[in-house]
Amino acid sequence: MQRVICLLLLSLIVCLGCEWQLKTGDKGSSGREVVVERYDRVESQYLTTGDFAALQHMNTNYPQQTRTLIEDILQIGRVNDPEINSKFLHFYQDTTLQNLLADVGREYANMDDVNSQLETAFCRLETMIDGFVRPEVYAQVSSLDQSVVVGNGLLGISLDKYMGSDYPLYVKYGYSRDQRRSMTRSYIVPDCIGFYLLSLFPMPIDRELSQEERDQYIGKIQWVVNKALDNNFFKSANVRRVGDFMHRHKDITIGQLLRNQYIITSVE
Repeated sequence: MQRVICLLLLSLIVCLGCEWQLKTGDKGSSGREVVVERYDRVESQYLTTGDFAALQHMNTNYPQQTRTLIEDILQIGRVNDPEINSKFLHFYQDTTLQNLLADVGREYANMDDVNSQLETAFCRLETMIDGFVRPEVYAQVSSLDQSVVVGNGLLGISLDKYMGSDYPLYVKYGYSRDQRRSMTRSYIVPDCIGFYLLSLFPMPIDRELSQEERDQYIGKIQWVVNKALDNNFFKSANVRRVGDFMHRHKDITIGQLLRNQYIITSVE
């Protein structure tokens, strides 16, 4: 009897799969657990103190992140410009940006919740999409420019875009109530998953899409995000249509849904 019980327990552990791995602290099929790299802290150290060691750390340990921030997001020059370090430092000397750096540091002193949510979501995506590869995730402060940036296997979170719907700077700079509703901590992981999926499964570029087709495509992405989160975070009509479609077509995998241009309607 004891042997039978042991075998049943072993089978239960195997069947739990990914969820069991998460609870024991394993790292999924990628071999590493999601931990958001705190590039923002090194960035803030340099931009508030001018610490040369922090600048060296940025350029040595985070070269692609620094290039993306300077060249693509802030667009203040090229990283090989002899004057770029002083331009970068000067850009953030504005009192508003200095206060923003301090506020982000306080609000995101701890990101364990984000790490845990991303790990769970990526683990689910690995089971849902064949060949899914996790990005390297990092945090930054980008002067209210972009929420999430994706490229070259990296996913950057601009924490300054997730300071809460009542954050005074958002009100001061004219963000609408609807915009501010999504500028909260709870949107970080859904946005990360959504933008990353869009980078892996971009909209077709061989023809001009109608607005309805674009909305439907975003509905597919958001439906998959909901599945990864195991939560109906996005609740638009297009998301519901995708859910209805997948319920009726159980033979279609999530990978196939994202790779193919299915015509999705709520009723066939």
